[in-house]
Amino acid sequence: MNLSLSIKYYLIKPEKYAMINLSKHERTEKILMKPLLITKKILSLILLLILCFFAGILLGSVPLSPKSVLRCLFGLDKETTTYVLINTVRLPRAMGACLAGMGLSTSGVILQSVMNNSLASPNTIGVNSGAGFAVMLSLMFGYSKTLGISAAAFFGSLVATLSIYGLAYMADSSRTTIILAGITVSSFLNAGINTIKLLDTDITINLTTFMIGSLSGLTFETLQFPAIAIFIALILSFLLARSINILCLGDETARSLGLHVTATRLTLLVLSSMLSGCVVSYAGLLSFVGLIIPHICRRLFGNDARYLLPCSALLGASFVLACDILGRVLFAPFELPAGILLSFVGGPFFLYLLFQKKGGRRVNA
Repeated sequence: MNLSLSIKYYLIKPEKYAMINLSKHERTEKILMKPLLITKKILSLILLLILCFFAGILLGSVPLSPKSVLRCLFGLDKETTTYVLINTVRLPRAMGACLAGMGLSTSGVILQSVMNNSLASPNTIGVNSGAGFAVMLSLMFGYSKTLGISAAAFFGSLVATLSIYGLAYMADSSRTTIILAGITVSSFLNAGINTIKLLDTDITINLTTFMIGSLSGLTFETLQFPAIAIFIALILSFLLARSINILCLGDETARSLGLHVTATRLTLLVLSSMLSGCVVSYAGLLSFVGLIIPHICRRLFGNDARYLLPCSALLGASFVLACDILGRVLFAPFELPAGILLSFVGGPFFLYLLFQKKGGRRVNA
């Protein structure tokens, strides 16, 4: 079996390819156990997300009882203050946290795969800064509607992503070059953000929490357009999971297997920009979600994008929900923005990855 056919067989049936040298009994046991193990892990992630979502509605500066929450969720007790609190504050906020975690973690998986760099994420390479700059620019010119802000964030993140990839491609496309290109673009965009803050003090006052990353003040109206765009991008990303697997093998191998590399890579970059841009449009510059979650999920599920993408989305949603809940209850009645807690967790994790690479242990891209 030649290399090209071997790779193609692996991509179609990776679990069977890995068992070529096993005995018949061992193959049967592996075939039966692997789907069962993956199913258990996925169900655990779904259960964790449900628990975090319910906790996000229960907990806050005013704790609610599970019974009253369930009655309100099922449409009972509509005249109570608890019902108003849940439907106008807690429920939109929990949904926004879920969407933010799903969007940023999936965007991180895509960027790491397309750029072949395990340290790539919407935050570390400056994609979020592009979205933030575009949002502030649109607000400075008076475009404050939800649709306009979401569109501006999408185009800002897309321009930043393409600029970073273009700069790295013109050099040597190494992992270090991509990170350096991201730092360069991010520095330029942050300079633009600071300039806008100096020119328009009203924006500085109103968008302090936006720059940190916060989920407070969300409404269903605010989430309407970003939610639709994020769900569309998530579904398209999941459908392209096999293409991501092939793309990770390298351009030459991918072309030999019939993949249109340029079109696939551009499509994935657009989807990644849509995910991160829509999240930034309502949640601000949330950090490190797209870096932490993909690495954790790779340890749990491996590098197969068919499992990695949906599981990263599930775990990312739970992670952002948990950070938002902690921010509300740690110093209640005062609130700590979710972006601060994410930075507290993400900073040390990023250093861990850097030292792990320095110690000679490869971090899978």
